[in-house]
Order: sequence, then structure tokens, then C-alpha cells
Amino acid sequence: MSSILQAINSMMLDMLAAIARKDYENRCNRQIQGIAKAEGKYLERRKDTEKRKIIASLLKSGHSYPDIQKMAKCLRHIIADVAKERSELIIAH
Repeated sequence: MSSILQAINSMMLDMLAAIARKDYENRCNRQIQGIAKAEGKYLERRKDTEKRKIIASLLKSGHSYPDIQKMAKCLRHIIADVAKERSELIIAH
């Protein structure tokens, strides 16, 4: 019985050590990104222009947000961003 408990304890310690290591690496990477962003070197994720064009055309043709989500396989907030960009372009012209 004690050998089983010892094996379980060892496994738990190994698992916790792995989790702690992963957390440490994530924090280090985020810190590096924060420093790079402050220095102006960090490039944020680029927008998918092709998908945004598709969404814009679907919005223009009068499709609803749920329909666009299904057709373009995207999140609702992206549709809202594209709709906002379109309305800003219309107002600017």
C-alpha cells in the first residue's frame, strides 16, 4: 500500500512541476512580448483581409450575423468589426 501511495505522490509532484514550468515559460514569453511591444518591435496578429472581404460582401447583400457566422466560419465580433469599418467608410464619403 505504501508503494502505491509513494508512486501516486511522485506522479503528483511531477505533474505539478510540469505545470509550474509551463506557467514560468508562459510568463517569460509574455514579458518578452511586452518589452518588444513597448519598444515598438512587436507585430500584432494581422487581420485576415480575404475573410473580411467575404464578410463585407455578405453584409452588403443583407445576410444576418448568424448566417454570416455559418458561411464565413468566423466569430460574431469580427462581423461587428467589419460592419463598423463599413459604416465608417460610408460616413467618411
